[in-house]
Amino acid sequence: MKDQLSRRQILNVGALGASLTLTQYLRLRAAENSPAKKRSAILIFMEGAPSHQDTFDLKPHATAQVRGEFKPIATNAVGVQVCEHLPKLAQRADKFAVIRGITHNVADHGLAKKYLLTGNKPSQTVSYPEYGSVVSHEYPSAEVLPTYVSIDESFVGPGYLGSQYSPLTADKPRHGMPYAVRGVSLEDGLTIEKYKSQKRLLDDLDTAFRGFEDLDDQVRGMDRFSQQAFNIISSPQARAAFDLSTEKPVENDRFGKHEFGQSLLLAARLIEAGVHFVTVRLRPAEFDFDTHADNFSRLRTLLPPFDRALAALIDRLDERGLLKSTAIMATGEFGRTPEINKSGGRDHWARAMCAVMAGGDVAGGQVIGETDANAAEPVSVGYTPDDLAASLFANVGIPPNTEFQTNVGRPVTLVRDGSPISKLFT
Repeated sequence: MKDQLSRRQILNVGALGASLTLTQYLRLRAAENSPAKKRSAILIFMEGAPSHQDTFDLKPHATAQVRGEFKPIATNAVGVQVCEHLPKLAQRADKFAVIRGITHNVADHGLAKKYLLTGNKPSQTVSYPEYGSVVSHEYPSAEVLPTYVSIDESFVGPGYLGSQYSPLTADKPRHGMPYAVRGVSLEDGLTIEKYKSQKRLLDDLDTAFRGFEDLDDQVRGMDRFSQQAFNIISSPQARAAFDLSTEKPVENDRFGKHEFGQSLLLAARLIEAGVHFVTVRLRPAEFDFDTHADNFSRLRTLLPPFDRALAALIDRLDERGLLKSTAIMATGEFGRTPEINKSGGRDHWARAMCAVMAGGDVAGGQVIGETDANAAEPVSVGYTPDDLAASLFANVGIPPNTEFQTNVGRPVTLVRDGSPISKLFT
């Protein structure tokens, strides 16, 4: 039979452990016969949910109560328009795709964030992992730097994969300020010696308690974080990746001397150093897109640094030959209401939103999907957060239908209900 496994292959399946299903093994065998597509990725999560109709899905012909105060501008991609406050991205529209008509029904911040950060609707029985934890599981790092770094505290965590696949958390950098990772200073001097002594103490404790093989998941995770923190402050390679002070002033200016700009500059440096996945969370107080009031005045402040930094990130990766090997996705948890409220803001609206994707196999210069005249609903069939997740995983080389064993003992598909958006890659 064509699909029959040889005795050697069967032995290989056994050697890889019981967690690998036959389906996964066959998929791996197929991958061996095709070019590898093991990409890095950067997820930019715009917490609070930016209004889609004031950024990438403007409706200039709608009533004033719907269209708001911003005007669309042309881009360097034929037929693609964006908000007037995104002029730098407009000049680079050929490098990214806009997905409109993304829709779901979870209008609560907490639950929606879990949905958009995992690609699976929140469940009471299964704790789904965030994107970076999946990449950490699939692409374990053999280097000093970890596979997954979250700039600012992660929101969801590793879910059923276990805490050993949690991100290394990096504080949001501030221009001109000493940098820290989980509170561990990266400055030279006494800090390193102090941490070395703490590491020796931890090693002594490990020796004293060796034999307790049933340590719970949280303890194992803590040990991994301790090792990573030590590696970062003791390794010149790792310290260099986090050292923003080595950047030329012109590069700091290009990204912007604010938390968002410096966070994306750090993300670029980490990708360049070999980190496979970086999540950048834009959240209060500096970047809060939850504009229930004063939507337009707040976006006039929020959009220029977003525009500047994301354009700089795309340029830098492109200039260094890394855009093709790095998938980028920028999104929030939902959209905003079609009509402006009495406070000059827009409220929660999950039935329509948008996202931006670039890098890897993404074909730039296009808009995929469509919303109606008021940006209230997708026209025809919309896309879901599950589809976004499936697209991102496919772009980094992880099949969305990969199965994992959960802590409740049953296999779960990586993305339950989504499929890659084929138009993204054509």
